[in-house]
Formats: sequence, C-alpha cells, structure tokens
Amino acid sequence: MGIATINPATGETLKTFEALTDEQLEAKVALAARTFEQYRPLPFAQKAQWWYKAADILEADRERFGQLMTLEMGKPLKAAIAEVQKCAVVCRYYADNAPTFLADEIIETDASKSFIRYQPLGVILAVMPWNFPFWQVFRFAAPALMAGNVGLLKHASNVPQCALAIAEILHQAGFPEGAFQTLLIPANRIADLMADDRICAATLTGSEAAGASLAAAAGKQIKKTVLELGGSDPYIVLESADLDMAVSTAVTARTINNGQSCIAAKRFIIAEAIADEFEQRLIEKFAALKVGDPMQLDTDIGPLATPDILSELDELVQENVQQGAKLRIGGQPLDRPGNYYPPTILTQIPPGASANEAEFFGPVALLFRVPNLDRAIEIANATPFGLGASAWTNDPQERDRLICEIEAGAVFINGMVKSDPRLPFGGIKRSGYGRELGCQGIREFVNIKTVWVK
Repeated sequence: MGIATINPATGETLKTFEALTDEQLEAKVALAARTFEQYRPLPFAQKAQWWYKAADILEADRERFGQLMTLEMGKPLKAAIAEVQKCAVVCRYYADNAPTFLADEIIETDASKSFIRYQPLGVILAVMPWNFPFWQVFRFAAPALMAGNVGLLKHASNVPQCALAIAEILHQAGFPEGAFQTLLIPANRIADLMADDRICAATLTGSEAAGASLAAAAGKQIKKTVLELGGSDPYIVLESADLDMAVSTAVTARTINNGQSCIAAKRFIIAEAIADEFEQRLIEKFAALKVGDPMQLDTDIGPLATPDILSELDELVQENVQQGAKLRIGGQPLDRPGNYYPPTILTQIPPGASANEAEFFGPVALLFRVPNLDRAIEIANATPFGLGASAWTNDPQERDRLICEIEAGAVFINGMVKSDPRLPFGGIKRSGYGRELGCQGIREFVNIKTVWVK
C-alpha cells in the first residue's frame, strides 16, 4: 500500500506522498541523534513550556485537525474534535507531572546516600496506527519527550497528513526540529531502523502481527519495546446491573470510532435472566444509529478506514453466520460509495465459531448468554487477548471476583473501558506488554539507574 490520503467515505485518492529516500531517512536519524545530546539536559520547565504551547495550538485549531482525521480515516467529526482536545489534556498532564514522576527517589540502605534516578534513553521509534491518529501519537510523545528522549514517528500509511501535521504542531510549539520527526516510509523499512544503533527503543500500537514483527527485530538488537496490540474485550452484564446504563453504554462502547478500537467492547456476555431484554434494547438502539457522512456532526457511524478492513470484517461476519450464529441486524456492506458497514449484532454463537476468539474491527456486537458468574468469567478469559474488560454489577462479591479473575490489563466496573492520562494503559497475553500513560508510562523509556554513595 502506498503512502496516500484516500477518503474512506468516497474511495477517492486525494493526495499521494513519496517515501523518504535512504539518504533522507539517514539525515533524519542523524538529526535525531544529534538533537538528543542537546535536548536531554534541558530543564523540565523548558520542555513543559513547549508542551503547554502544543496544547494551546491543538485547542485553537481543533476543528481543522479533526477534519483532517475524518478525511483520512473516517471517524465521525465530533469524535475527531474530541480526540484533539484529549491530546491537549495529555500534553498538559505530563508537563505538570513529569518532574514529580521522574524525581530522584531516596532509598534507605547501608550507603550514606542511595537513590533511583530516571534518565532518558535516546532516540525512540514510535510505530503508530491509523485508528486514533492524533491521540496514539501524543500519548507516546508527551511522556517520552518530557523525559528527555527524542522521537521518530512511523505513522500508518493511510494517515500521512495527520503525521505531518503532528510534527508541525510540535515544531510550532518550539521543540527543536530533531526532537520529533515524522518518517514517511513503508512498514518494510522498520526492521532496518531497529538495527540502527542510534535508535534505542521502540513502541508500537497496532495488530498482533505488526507487534510480533517489531518485537522480533528489536529482540535481535536487545532493545526495549512497548506493544499495545489487539483486543477482544468482554462486556459482562449481570443480573444486579443497572440495565438502562449498561445498554446505553454498550452502544457507545461497541461503536466508538466506527467500532475500530482495540478497547471497544466486542463480546457482550449477558446473564440469562436479563439477556432477552438486553438483546432487544441493543437491537433497537443499533437500528437508531445514523450511518453516513462522517463530516456531519449528527453522524454516529462513518466508514471503515480501508476497503480491506471492510472486506475482512464482512468475511468474519459471513463465516460465523455459516458456522451457526444468528444475524439479528445489519450484516452486509452498504450499497453506496465508501467503506460503510452497518451496526451489526450476532447472537447464538456456537462453540468453536471464530467469533469466540477473533477480533471484529468494526461495528459488530457478539452476544453470549451465561447462566452464572463462573461461566461469564470463563468466556471472558477464553481468548488470546487481554487488553480491557467492562463488567456491570451492583453486587460487591461479584465485583471483587471480576476484578481479581478477569485476565486483562484493565477492568472497568459499571463503565466502559477508556484511556485516561492519569492511569496506566496496556494489556497482557497477546494484547502486548508494557504500559503507556500514568507514571508507569513515562518510566518505560528511561534508564532506571541505581545510585549508591558512601
């Protein structure tokens, strides 16, 4: 796939880009390495000033940046604008908190003085996805650059204008040119980058296959990686739950970003006693969603990002119907230009069907009925993924079991899974390793140095 802006609402190719030549790529890596030496000793106050300015730029021009995201990958404009605003929040969060998160920690030992010091590693490569084209980058860049690292961004090839805009925002905010650079290159050049001694570590958000490839390349060089990969997140609703809230939140949790989110609720595991009512209400709410032009503020569901994503999603749906699942609503690509797939619900999914484990990256809800909490937890964990989980109950004993026994990087009780700069974010099992956000996120790409003095 080339590096291009292709409007997913129309299929029209709007702009194409030439990949960097070997010489251009070398110049950018060399600039990053040189910049790190001057950038790393700068005080937190200076870096924070630039991040405050970046936040101001984001907020002042949020509509234009939101429109750019919508144009390139199809998310509803109202969601894109909200994403820009969330990026401003994470900029300010790390500008405010990095000095505390990275302050020396005194440890009492047999030394006259011993402490932990956090120091930056160097040039960090960020391989980022198209589904949250601004948020994914800023939640890496804000902590990494506040810690004193510099960044190289290899963004998804279908959002090149977003990638270039982010680099320009940081340049306008005052960061040195080499502190953050966008690399317009195809994915097959990442392994060579990882072999470059000037690149110290890498982070990737994306597919399981992409994460495995990056981790393999980094492993050969003994380089640190953080991976945030796919998810098949469970959404458990038990009999004691507030059903009104559980159903209304379920719609948002499944259809956010046109259903293209790693932490979107995908498998709805419902107690048998309330399953009929939950199912009927969910069908009604899915039927009421407006599918259409993502540039319109009243649109709920826009197009999927690429034709391949559309066809892969439809193949999964048809495969599971053939395997015995019951299609309740939706289930066919819309007969119109663009990559549109309607809100879809599958029920009565038989054991062995691929829907029990696969990740559906689009607005498709999978409903499972369970007789008790034991079975709910069993189904929730019966997947190779372990990113997030949402569970709905007003029973304290059920809540405690769900928190302890669900295999995931995050468990949200009576709310949908979401990322928050104040909380660590990441998964277990095949959903990846390491954490972004919170104090844990800023400490991923630092040398945790022990200092002992006598």
